[in-house]
Amino acid sequence: LINQSLTDSINYATRIQSAMIPTERVFRLHFAHSFIYFRPRALVSGDFYWLCEREDKLFVAAVDCTGHGVPGAFMSIIGMDLLKNIIVSSRVDSPSTILKLLSRELDNTLRQNHHSPVSQDAIKDGMDMVLLVIDRKNQTMDFSGAVNGLYLVRNNELQMFKGDRLPIGRLPDGMAPEYTETRIPLEKDDVVYLFTDGYVDQFGGDEMKKFKYRRFRHLLLNIHGLEPDDQKAILHQKLEDWKGAHEQVDDILVIGFKPLSS
Repeated sequence: LINQSLTDSINYATRIQSAMIPTERVFRLHFAHSFIYFRPRALVSGDFYWLCEREDKLFVAAVDCTGHGVPGAFMSIIGMDLLKNIIVSSRVDSPSTILKLLSRELDNTLRQNHHSPVSQDAIKDGMDMVLLVIDRKNQTMDFSGAVNGLYLVRNNELQMFKGDRLPIGRLPDGMAPEYTETRIPLEKDDVVYLFTDGYVDQFGGDEMKKFKYRRFRHLLLNIHGLEPDDQKAILHQKLEDWKGAHEQVDDILVIGFKPLSS
């Protein structure tokens, strides 16, 4: 009976989380050429993605909260709420400033009852994420990353943009970190990939090793010219073949889209 009650509660939490995360159909209203490969390890996820249109700008985030399952899902709901406050209510445009404010606000939220940063009970969780601000009118994309980065495929070449090694919500010396901001001029057929580490960290293959980023980049370069649904299907099949009978180790999120396709 306790197990059934717990399962019912988690199923309901799944519905709440699903209602807060935009569907692939909603994402495609903004980016016609896109796919979202979202595969939580449990019923609820510590990975989430977020999309917001404000005036003539589109804000896109892919986020990996510490942990997965119920603890990760709690963090994801806090993260979505803070992003909304900073971007929609406070109307901040700069991705590096958004990440800095997010880091400070998350730290305040999780540690408001602990005056000492070394308190034994203080929550040490945080988030790794990539945030884009896309301006279609000027055909630019501003990027900042907390640990996570992005891949851009242009003219059959894959470019890497790395995030800063500064997770959201963990303040060194109590100071909100300064994040790097990069402006990327966009071209018509650019394909952008956002992702968390779940795909590359999946164990499998003949030697039970991680999939790793090198293999992931090679795969994306091979499929980037295909239709979005085909890319998604191949990513899924490759992961299934790699994983085999082994269990999924983490939440998985891969987003692929053409920023100028609307």
